[in-house]
Amino acid sequence: MRTYSLMVLLWGCMLHAIPMMLSQKRTNKYLHSERTTGLSENDGKTLHRTKRGWMWNQFFLLEEYTGPDTQYVGKLHTDQDKGDGNLKYILTGDGAGSLFIIDENTGDIHAARKLDREEKSLYVLRAKAIDRKTGRQVEPESEFIIKIHDINDNEPKFTKDMYTASIPEMSGVGTSVIQVTATDADDANYGNSAKIVYSILQGQPYFSVDPETGIIKTNLPDMSRENREQYQVVIQAKDMGGQMGGLSGTTTVNITLTDVNDNPPRFPQSTYLFSSPESAPPGTPLGRIKANDPDVGENAETEYSISSGDGSDMFDIITDKDTQEGIITVKKQLDFENKMLYTLRVEATNTHPDPRFLQLGPFKDTALVKISVEDIDEPPVFSKTSYLIEVDEDVKEGNIIGQVVAQDPDITKNAIKYSVDRHTDLDRIFNIHSGNGSLFISKPLDREETPWHNITVIATEINNPKQSSQIPVFIRILDINDHAPEFVKYYETFVCENAKAGQLIQTVSAVDKDEPARGHKFFFELVPEFAIHPNFSIVDNKDNTAGIMTRRNGYSRSKMSTYLLPIIIFDNDYPIQSSTGTLTIRVCACDSRGNMQSCNAEALLLPAGLSTGALIAILLCILILLVLVVLFAALKRQRKKEPLIISKDDVRDNIVTYNDEGGGEEDTQAFDIGTLRNPEAREESKMRRDVIPDTIFQIRRTVPIWENIDVQDFIHRRLKENDLDPSAPPYDSLATYAYEGNDSIANSLSSLESLTTDGNQDYDYLSDWGPRFKKLADMYGGEESDRD
Repeated sequence: MRTYSLMVLLWGCMLHAIPMMLSQKRTNKYLHSERTTGLSENDGKTLHRTKRGWMWNQFFLLEEYTGPDTQYVGKLHTDQDKGDGNLKYILTGDGAGSLFIIDENTGDIHAARKLDREEKSLYVLRAKAIDRKTGRQVEPESEFIIKIHDINDNEPKFTKDMYTASIPEMSGVGTSVIQVTATDADDANYGNSAKIVYSILQGQPYFSVDPETGIIKTNLPDMSRENREQYQVVIQAKDMGGQMGGLSGTTTVNITLTDVNDNPPRFPQSTYLFSSPESAPPGTPLGRIKANDPDVGENAETEYSISSGDGSDMFDIITDKDTQEGIITVKKQLDFENKMLYTLRVEATNTHPDPRFLQLGPFKDTALVKISVEDIDEPPVFSKTSYLIEVDEDVKEGNIIGQVVAQDPDITKNAIKYSVDRHTDLDRIFNIHSGNGSLFISKPLDREETPWHNITVIATEINNPKQSSQIPVFIRILDINDHAPEFVKYYETFVCENAKAGQLIQTVSAVDKDEPARGHKFFFELVPEFAIHPNFSIVDNKDNTAGIMTRRNGYSRSKMSTYLLPIIIFDNDYPIQSSTGTLTIRVCACDSRGNMQSCNAEALLLPAGLSTGALIAILLCILILLVLVVLFAALKRQRKKEPLIISKDDVRDNIVTYNDEGGGEEDTQAFDIGTLRNPEAREESKMRRDVIPDTIFQIRRTVPIWENIDVQDFIHRRLKENDLDPSAPPYDSLATYAYEGNDSIANSLSSLESLTTDGNQDYDYLSDWGPRFKKLADMYGGEESDRD
């Protein structure tokens, strides 16, 4: 049999010589056949096999080939090929027919297009040779590999287009910030195409980068966030070990310095000035101060306090957590007249100091705050917040019971007037002296009616009435013993006809409107004249009660149906008050046990000889008399309403009614009308009808003759005489004095008097009196007026 051999391809570095080794590949079948054949043909002598196999000139392929012709890969060849064209070469496997094309006659393999190692780095192919005539495979199918050699056609790429990092300010040199990483798609095992070196393009001298690891580190000491907070660093990654011709890529790293508490708070000025009106209530904000701290966040939190100063007890400072400001507030009520200027020393301290920077100095600062108090017109101020006045209830009207005092707190010391708020003293029991605030009584007091009076006193500046203040005054009425004790209630007391001596028939108790400090103590006893031959006795129980006891056996309703027992009740206060209460004791019929059975009034009247019918008759007579009196009074009133002047002519339009509260014209005894009309007449001594004659009254003196006296003097003398008259009653009365004066030429104008004459009167003289009497002249002066 014929022996077949297989060539094995070996490849090495593309830049160096590529050794080619051939290896023989045989199956056990072929080995056995080779040995058998050799022995048969050479009669047992050892035969040497001639090596046969595939052969080609090239075993590798460069990626990204850009030559004018297709890239030659290699050549397949078998020792069975005699060059007569009987054999056909066939290529199968990865990319056969598309990427790799074989010349079936010569076995030459070419790459149809350029290849990319990063897309596929090696291809596995299988080759075989077939006899064209028989179609028989002259060589076993052989597998070989075509490897794509790398070229530097990919630049390094960072994992991120932009990095963000932060580092605390004041960090030391060499402090790691962040690590950046770049990758290269080229073959790291072939040449330096994928060997990357890092360098910094922007960000020096603040930062540096490790060329192999890509770790960015600080390059300067004590970098301060307050000076610069943001940094932008550009890092380059270059392959080929950073040599010339290598490809490169860049990325940007934004680095932020984070804050640390390395700065103490500082006041921008050493002294602050504020002002406050003296009327500002506690808690009123006066102003704000702020200590600047360049740190941020928690490191800038500041606490304010008052460390010293004469106003530390009058003012306070609180911290505004949102703005980190100190707010000065009023702590106590201010008084311009007491102090006009205060000084405070305010301290600002960091609440979260960093121990690493304590050597830089104290993390606090102080400033001076001056506060001036502004004067305002304040209302009067009372010496007390309220007044309590105690006064006895028997105090006389007009007596001073107490005093309130107020003054103007301002420097001007304006005068003040006092008044009582009448809404709190509707009955006007109290009054106050407007100048000195002395309270006095205007009406009597009664503790039993009102034990307390709560009034309000108002103090007002005279120059500025808008400035006023008020104070409550509580007036307590102290009790005096001005009420006598009396029975608690009306007692319905009875005694049985069969009562025995010494029997208790009633227990009485007393009550007193007064309230003595030592409590009530009442004493009971009988009126002295009733204690001589008493039917009953009284026993004082020494507990403000007393018992009424019988003094004899048996009582008879026929002899005495009702007993009146006056009892004197005393109290023990000063002055001692007493009253007499009468106890009505009825005599009743009782059973053997003492229970009342009958106290009938009819039974009590029968022994006197009066029946029920007689009582009714008496009541009817009294009723008839009352009716007659009422009718008589009505008739008398009707007579008084009749007209005084009766005439055949109707003079109602001209009547003038005069209402006189005296006795009337017919009452000549009350006073002498003639005397009033003629003052020259002598006054006769006459007694008045409204005064009861009595021998104790003195006789009036005669009035001297008055000559040519004036009417006004006349009336004054009569009034004086009436006031000094001892016979006048002790009540107010009305005396009417009328005097018409001397006669006038017009005589009387009364229409009533004109009725007594039949003829017309002549009133022409009215026309001569002037325009004021023209209306009267028109009415009475001519014939036309008479006709009207």
